[in-house]
Amino acid sequence: MDEALIATWNARVAPNDVVWHLGDFAFRSATAYAEYLRRLNGRKHLIHGNHDSTQGRAAPGWESSQPYAEITIDGQQLVLFHYALRVWNRVGKGAIHLFGHSHGALRGDRQSCDVGVDAWNYQPVLLDEIKQRLDTLPPRVPVDHHD
Repeated sequence: MDEALIATWNARVAPNDVVWHLGDFAFRSATAYAEYLRRLNGRKHLIHGNHDSTQGRAAPGWESSQPYAEITIDGQQLVLFHYALRVWNRVGKGAIHLFGHSHGALRGDRQSCDVGVDAWNYQPVLLDEIKQRLDTLPPRVPVDHHD
């Protein structure tokens, strides 16, 4: 299984592509983390998952490792977290929330999406592909957290 996942990753990711992994990278020792990271293409960033050990989070090969991130790609603000959120920063301004953890069990909506590999044919996914899927999901039900 590990070899198939590495091959699929490398078929989609070029050496200089930026990849954000939203947690639960591997159930292995720090040595295995480093070996897998060395073999995988791309500039890799980790959002901590509940199964990522302290040693795995610090393994050589991550460009960054953090519990949460807000990034902007091609003008689109993204909120990255291992767990699905109901509200997030700038949700009312169009920010998209991407998450893992749920293994495809949470459908998401037009502003939030499970990007775990088991929800995407066991391969990394591009932002354009995520946006296409978001268009097929139910509309977001706004939550007024100021009440």
